[in-house]
Amino acid sequence: MEIHTFLDHTMSHSPPPSRARSVKLALALILAGLNLRPAMAAIGPLLDSIRHTIPLSYSLLSLLTLLPVLAMGLAMNTGSRLAARYGEHRTVAASLTLIGVSNLARLWAGGPLPLILTAISAGAGIAVVQAVLPGIVKRHFPEKVALPMGLYVTAIMSGAALAAALSPAAERLAGSWQGALASWSALAALGLAAWFMIRDEVGNRPVVATPIRDTGMARHPRAWSLGVFFGLGTASYTCVLAWLPPYFVELGYGKTHAGLMLALLTGAEVVSGLVLPALASRSPDRRPVVLAALVGVIVGFAGLILTQGALAYLWIVLLGFGIGGIFPLTLIVTLDHLPDPAHAGRLAAFVQGAGYTLASLSPLAAGIIRDTTRGFAGAWLMLAAVTVLMLFMARRFDPAGYPALFAGKPARQEG
Repeated sequence: MEIHTFLDHTMSHSPPPSRARSVKLALALILAGLNLRPAMAAIGPLLDSIRHTIPLSYSLLSLLTLLPVLAMGLAMNTGSRLAARYGEHRTVAASLTLIGVSNLARLWAGGPLPLILTAISAGAGIAVVQAVLPGIVKRHFPEKVALPMGLYVTAIMSGAALAAALSPAAERLAGSWQGALASWSALAALGLAAWFMIRDEVGNRPVVATPIRDTGMARHPRAWSLGVFFGLGTASYTCVLAWLPPYFVELGYGKTHAGLMLALLTGAEVVSGLVLPALASRSPDRRPVVLAALVGVIVGFAGLILTQGALAYLWIVLLGFGIGGIFPLTLIVTLDHLPDPAHAGRLAAFVQGAGYTLASLSPLAAGIIRDTTRGFAGAWLMLAAVTVLMLFMARRFDPAGYPALFAGKPARQEG
């Protein structure tokens, strides 16, 4: 729990959509969002089967999560350029197609190279979609960003939950882990069909950026702090996505049960993605809700380190509730900094690009810790410590200081 540069056609906001148009937009956003995690989330529950076919260390297996996340970070700016040249609707449609083809190609994955290549291509497609959709939300729902963003991010988490819960069953039905991974191409086809339903609402004209003073977001200290904050929060998400099922398999859980534990965590993320943005929408100061989410992550990781057994379900729910809230809340806080959709889109693009690049290193770090210590406790401790750091960073997100941070010349200090 994802934004990029959806540059507006004019300096003004679009008028609020009608109820029917809002429903169509929401449906398309949900079905597009559902496709943004299965390419990664389906790997963890099938890791045991994959390792039987392709013997790999945990460090090398981390590449299946690291590379798509890295591709997401590096491809963020590409999304804005494609939207500027071909229009937002064509750009998202092509990206959903790329995700679907990448999933389908895994049907013929007999070695590590096809898995790695499809991971990279799926990650690039995911990045472009995430680069465009939040700007569309900002433009069509200018006064109610928090709730539509919560819905969109909830869909992303739901896609991960579906992949975690259903991939072992898909493996049994398909007769192979390759068939299970390829089956998620059907969801991409459904998302593509829904996206074409809103062609008129989104439009296919190239997106023309309005004149923006000081467009170089890298010049602004707050842009970097938001990027680091997003990256550290996403690091927890990518690590549990990759390593939570193997962790429970090592504790003696069956493969299906381990997948269901990941599904439980992502289910908690879904609930959090709906509840916490709704709570945050009650006040322009999002910090109390952000801090509550961070505490949930810290307690969840601490619980996994200290206790197992029946209490593991509690720690999983707390961890999922915290992680699921940080993702949308960070995007909401990012959009809060600038009122214009074009400007906010540029900032969100920078934040996601920097954040995903940083977060891509976390599965590798956790994999190395696992290979070195023969357990995941060290990885959970690392992520808990990172989240403590985020507590101090979040205190600086005071909305009263936002207008000065990006006005005129870049500020020397954050407000």
